[in-house]
Amino acid sequence: MDKQRAKKISATPVMANVTFNGTQIYINNVDEKNDTATVYPLEQPQKIQKVF
Repeated sequence: MDKQRAKKISATPVMANVTFNGTQIYINNVDEKNDTATVYPLEQPQKIQKVF
């Protein structure tokens, strides 16, 4: 994960086309301290996960 790119994407008001393992996701938050991002599939917002 490129945390700077993920941070830019999560901060923009425009929905970006981002995929993780072939699934479109929404980047909810980037934790720079732990080098993780909280994401969820667009079709399943309840399925929140942390990625590195």
